[in-house]
Amino acid sequence: KHELYGLSQQIRRAAVSVPSNIAEGKGHRSDKEFVRFLLHARGSLLELQTQILIAGELQYFVAAEGTCLLGLAEAVGRALSGLINSLSEKAA
Repeated sequence: KHELYGLSQQIRRAAVSVPSNIAEGKGHRSDKEFVRFLLHARGSLLELQTQILIAGELQYFVAAEGTCLLGLAEAVGRALSGLINSLSEKAA
């Protein structure tokens, strides 16, 4: 039970970290700084995906739920990568 609580807390923290980094980065004045925070958001997203995979392996939820969560995370990852690429090209 303690293990489940610890993993669920890590999942929550990573899930909150993604949009928080995006918001914080948007508040900065330059695209270069924004991209830096977007990269942090992407790192948190990768951490979240890993934690979802671990939770699935530990059978904390049904396989279909894990597949759905990973699909949503991939969609967010594609959007983040697109924004990072767009801002990086603009800054170059």
